[in-house]
Amino acid sequence: MKKLSGLLLIMFIQGVFSQISFAQDEQTALVPLPSVDDFTKGNDGWAFGLGLGIEYESAYEGSDEFGFEAQPAGAVQWRSGDDIFYFAGEALGWRGLRADRWLFDVAVAFDEGREEDDSDEGYLDGLGDTEEETELVLQTRYALDDDWRYWLVGRVVTGGEGNLGLFGLGYRFGYQLDGTGSEINLVGVFHDSEYANKGFGINAQQSAATGLPETNLSGGFRSFGIDYTYRYYLSDNWQIFGEALYEHFSSDIQGSPIARSDYEAEVSIGFIYIF
Repeated sequence: MKKLSGLLLIMFIQGVFSQISFAQDEQTALVPLPSVDDFTKGNDGWAFGLGLGIEYESAYEGSDEFGFEAQPAGAVQWRSGDDIFYFAGEALGWRGLRADRWLFDVAVAFDEGREEDDSDEGYLDGLGDTEEETELVLQTRYALDDDWRYWLVGRVVTGGEGNLGLFGLGYRFGYQLDGTGSEINLVGVFHDSEYANKGFGINAQQSAATGLPETNLSGGFRSFGIDYTYRYYLSDNWQIFGEALYEHFSSDIQGSPIARSDYEAEVSIGFIYIF
């Protein structure tokens, strides 16, 4: 009887750990990084996430005005093995994991541009609106260890007015494999002259309309930044996320009359329901 009881106990323990192992496998994200949203829970096929976030951020690049803004959150995703195709708000793209350490991401994204009335104080009056444009975003991350504790990141934004590049190092906190927890990234940002003047340059016509001096920026170092991301499952379907971002501009950017602050910052929090 004791042997039978012992056998049943062993079978029960094995069953429990098998269920735990199965649950972990099922919840494994494409990569365990909170900044790379994955609503598939490790399964091939369609996945949907829908939610809302609240952002407190600079009114525009270089602004010293801040305000709250509601933004939709979530994505429609389709996963096949180590590939995910997604539509997220204003971006349509693909990301894929290769050799367990390389993550590639290609997306076509929409940039809303800048409008004069983005400044409640009228600091943009006479500068006109910058055009809305479609951009191509190319990104890769390379894990420096097997569990994505440290990684290198590179990103290029092109296809609109000018080009921007970002390069940095990231670190992940915690040991979850489902894409929750938190991470931090330290990056340096570079741009060409066309991209620099799109946001911070002042041409002759704008100078005549505003009285601000003409400003023509050259390309090179733009800023350094730090970005923190948090993600947590409240239940099987509800997820909370948050982000804090700080970007400190170079002296060239700070010298533009448009830059009324030497930094840009953003804090956001939101909830997503996963179907």
